[in-house]
Amino acid sequence: MTSTVTGTRRVTSAKIVIAGGFGAGKTTFVAAVSEITPLTTEAVLTGASVGVDDTAAVPDKTTTTVAMDFGRISIDDDLILYLFGTPGQDRFWFMWDELVQGAVGAVVLADTRRIEDSFAAVDFFTHRGIAFAVAFNTFPDAPAFSDDELREALDISADVPVLHCDARDRGQVRDTLIALVEHVLARRNPRHAAGVPS
Repeated sequence: MTSTVTGTRRVTSAKIVIAGGFGAGKTTFVAAVSEITPLTTEAVLTGASVGVDDTAAVPDKTTTTVAMDFGRISIDDDLILYLFGTPGQDRFWFMWDELVQGAVGAVVLADTRRIEDSFAAVDFFTHRGIAFAVAFNTFPDAPAFSDDELREALDISADVPVLHCDARDRGQVRDTLIALVEHVLARRNPRHAAGVPS
């Protein structure tokens, strides 16, 4: 997190990465909450992606992110989050190391219809020691599971937040980001997590 003084108040900014599998809703998540027109690098799916990109669960999907999405949200007067959405396909994973440079945390956006598509993102952040939360995008036709079942399926530890949100809903996306920031702060300062004054 970076702090700057503006007038008489200190403003903190932080970089958050939004990751997950193909078609999980990362671009929608960033666009739903960004207070600026989000930068997207969407390209039209073509015949070349047939057999490569599995659109069975998202048959209406016609575009895909080929570099990154970028947006910004002011959580309050003192905290600004810069959001960087990753491309989902494994052929673009070489960009992830660059995108996570300087990130304080990540949201792994997941789809219960294709939980296995989240394994790579969970492994990526786990092995790099980057704080993350898993947010299950509540697609209308997606099967529902308990948080314990989802945690077991992804093999994530008890301290990793498991959340549910509609990636189209600004309020739910904002709440997901706040939960991630609280998780990041708790990891950095266990006394904060316990509610003990610093």
